[in-house]
Amino acid sequence: MPESKTANTQQTAGAPTTVISAKPVVLPAPGRGEDLQVRVSAPATGGDLPVIVLSHGHGSSMNGYAPLADFWAAHGFVVLQPTHLDSRTLGLPAEDPRTARIWRLRIDDLRRVLDGLDTLEASLPGLAGRLDRDRIAVAGHSWGAQTASTLLGARVLDADGVPGEDMSDPRVTAGVLLAVPGLGDDLTPFAVEHLPFMRPSFDTMTTPALIVAGDHDDSALSTRGPDWFTDAYTHSPAGKSLLTLFGAEHSLGGVAGYEAAETTDESPARVALIQRLTTAFLRSALHPEDTGWKAAATALAEDPDPLGELRTN
Repeated sequence: MPESKTANTQQTAGAPTTVISAKPVVLPAPGRGEDLQVRVSAPATGGDLPVIVLSHGHGSSMNGYAPLADFWAAHGFVVLQPTHLDSRTLGLPAEDPRTARIWRLRIDDLRRVLDGLDTLEASLPGLAGRLDRDRIAVAGHSWGAQTASTLLGARVLDADGVPGEDMSDPRVTAGVLLAVPGLGDDLTPFAVEHLPFMRPSFDTMTTPALIVAGDHDDSALSTRGPDWFTDAYTHSPAGKSLLTLFGAEHSLGGVAGYEAAETTDESPARVALIQRLTTAFLRSALHPEDTGWKAAATALAEDPDPLGELRTN
């Protein structure tokens, strides 16, 4: 049986909202080798709740990204977090035949979550009938951002530069990409040899998205420097926004978890800004009548000591 828990989530502004969650909710996954484990989090009250499917970075799991998942759930979203096969909690050995295909299996995981909404909705007491299935977003950090980007319309180029399969999903109408890897032309020799799937094309990524990048995120996989993480904004069609965070490294201040070992640039203020801006963006993207995104962008622009800058194409 899934473990359920109730938590009173702290917010940076406004009254805290009670969040309920269940884990692991298991979705059958024929051909994957293991069924898919998902965490479901939602506000305890309210209806017509939009959905966010959150893809974790390399090695993490459905237990990670509490600063984002809990905040989004406390602000009216149902957050669904699958555990991908690269998770340290699963301990898949490097020689496992699935290893080379994990990038593709990750994408299948996100689609399986969307296909399994009935099961996921039924897993959390009191959630039935409260989802708005016409308002679905995907989000991800690092490898998770690349995974999520394919549902927004990004494609993976083969060795000859030919775009691969179109894996976009019409059910998804908005996205948040945090520290999303850039173009494959700038990969290090190691990445070229071992990570051939890191050759994205953003030319057809038409779904509205917020890209978040740190101006100190200097990846060992790229020869170009921090602006590599802005490629999803620079090379995609209009309808995107780019939040560049000053001084932020790959953890963007700590989005992967509170006191997470991989956080090299811990900054509660930076994480709070990401919480506010991603929430405002998703609300307005999924509810066009919502003016919160415009107000949040104006507040950042007028901040005398901003933590970042925002651009829109």
